[in-house]
Amino acid sequence: MTQVSLLKAQSYELQELRNSLASLLAPFGGMSAFVKKGDRVLLKPNLLTASRPTKECTTRKEIVYCVAQMVMEAGGKPFLGDSPAFGSAEGVAKANGYLDLCQELNLPIIEFNSHKYPVENENFHHLRLSKEAMEADVVINLPKIKSHMQLTMTMGVKNLFGCVPGKMKAWWHMEAGKDVNRFGEMLVETAKAIQPNLTIIDGIIAHEGNGPSAGEPRELGVLGASDDVFALDVAIASLLNVEPELVPTLNAQKRLGLCSELENIEFPLLKPQELAINDWKLPSALMPIDFGLPRVLRSTFKHLYIRFVKEPLL
Repeated sequence: MTQVSLLKAQSYELQELRNSLASLLAPFGGMSAFVKKGDRVLLKPNLLTASRPTKECTTRKEIVYCVAQMVMEAGGKPFLGDSPAFGSAEGVAKANGYLDLCQELNLPIIEFNSHKYPVENENFHHLRLSKEAMEADVVINLPKIKSHMQLTMTMGVKNLFGCVPGKMKAWWHMEAGKDVNRFGEMLVETAKAIQPNLTIIDGIIAHEGNGPSAGEPRELGVLGASDDVFALDVAIASLLNVEPELVPTLNAQKRLGLCSELENIEFPLLKPQELAINDWKLPSALMPIDFGLPRVLRSTFKHLYIRFVKEPLL
């Protein structure tokens, strides 16, 4: 049975957080079970936006810092990468206070480049994914627990959509967004292709309501980890008492024969019911996933403006 490690964690204070992460990974054998000497290790946080930095829209910098330290101690060579909706990874990281910690650890921040990869799915012949993610020796996925106005929830699987570089994400919203089931299947196929070696989800302070960016912070006091991103998402949805049928990625992974049932998961620390949240706020209303061509063009222009005009002036 696949394992999902869940525990209570109340603080982003570095030493306390480091202790929590060590306890979280202990059932797997610690970070050294995932990272070997010389491994190039991609740390993939949620660097959604440079705006609203106090609203817990992005993975906390402290999580990235502690995980990077643990990777280095295991002999790995970590680097940070993402493909934000607007602007560059470095620009969004800077706005969210990452740079001092990255400089202290000499942690590179890289931009993703696109490459075509085949997938075994009758609905998709290929996906354009980050070459840097696909070629890393180890991928550590670092999502944030958030509600989502288009997909109900964004967790580990959805965070890997950030490995679709540049404005390909907006084009996928236009191409697959007319069918929510197809869009969810595309996200699951992306996660299958990336195959993260480890996912650690940040739920110490989450983001509820009209996410992924227009909601509000919510203290949950939870960390979760697994080498199976699909199992971890099932556990988090259960913990929050969110019906799986409401989440397109959970529906898609069930259709594709991936982990979808709690009884197929072993919990070596705490079980979801021991951490249960009964008043988690989902979006007040769901928005269409389909962006439409005018919105895609506006989004592309905004991305290019921020990336090549606004960010260089800051």
